[in-house]
Amino acid sequence: MGTPERGSPLPTSVTRLWRPAAQRNLRNQWSKLASCRSEWFSCSSAARSHATSLVNAFLSQKYVPSMELGILNEMPDIRNKACSKLFKQQELHQRKLLSSYKDMVAVVTRMVNVSRLMRCYVKGPSSSPILQFSTSSENNDDNGDGAGIPVFAFWSISYFEQLAEELVQMFTSELNLKRLLVAELLTLSCEGPQLNELCWSYELYPGEFNDLSICNLYSIETCKPVPPGLVGRKYEMPTMQFKNQPNREVLQVYLTTWLAEVNIDTHRVDEIFAIIGDEMHVSLS
Repeated sequence: MGTPERGSPLPTSVTRLWRPAAQRNLRNQWSKLASCRSEWFSCSSAARSHATSLVNAFLSQKYVPSMELGILNEMPDIRNKACSKLFKQQELHQRKLLSSYKDMVAVVTRMVNVSRLMRCYVKGPSSSPILQFSTSSENNDDNGDGAGIPVFAFWSISYFEQLAEELVQMFTSELNLKRLLVAELLTLSCEGPQLNELCWSYELYPGEFNDLSICNLYSIETCKPVPPGLVGRKYEMPTMQFKNQPNREVLQVYLTTWLAEVNIDTHRVDEIFAIIGDEMHVSLS
């Protein structure tokens, strides 16, 4: 990052008001980002637990017809009743997985919104300014960054924004990858012709595409979600119809991928919050 610009066109009296207000705003927004980070890992862990239970119920139901039941084999309809019970468990874990995914979308949406509120704008005449926090300014000459002056000791607001953008990009990319896994795992509870009706590009819950639009994960041009991938890499994803039930090995890969959080560099996330905390003289852990 370059050396922040030291000069400011704002009057000294306004600058004296702007800096503490900007400091309060940045502390507030980064505290919210830290809370969102904790919420994400909690929601992700809960979702993986539901996904694991869903997979276990699916595999158990799948193998019941060929299982050796021993003495239970003499009980009428024991296989059918077991399969019915396991299918109901699948449906339950399906709903819980979808609910946890929705919570994860909400967390990332908050992260995106918070990252856009780093700037502090001056409202009103310079003789009697009223400071406000917003994503836009009523004054075309006010960029909300104090003309690039350091907010605390060294960094301008733009530097805080760059770190927030890096952080948010990791979580949005991981959310998009997890969405693909959720879409696939939800088909485990489908039977018959319903299976052919499910597609990766369909909305998973009412209003999902509105939420994804906030996170830049929904394309207005194609009217479809943005294809998932790894941070810094883009590729085209063909239309996906979930026609074949995955086997045990594939499902294990899904669960392992979920646990790995491949798009989130945990060390870098910790480093970002440590850097910000040192600059602000606060703890964000």
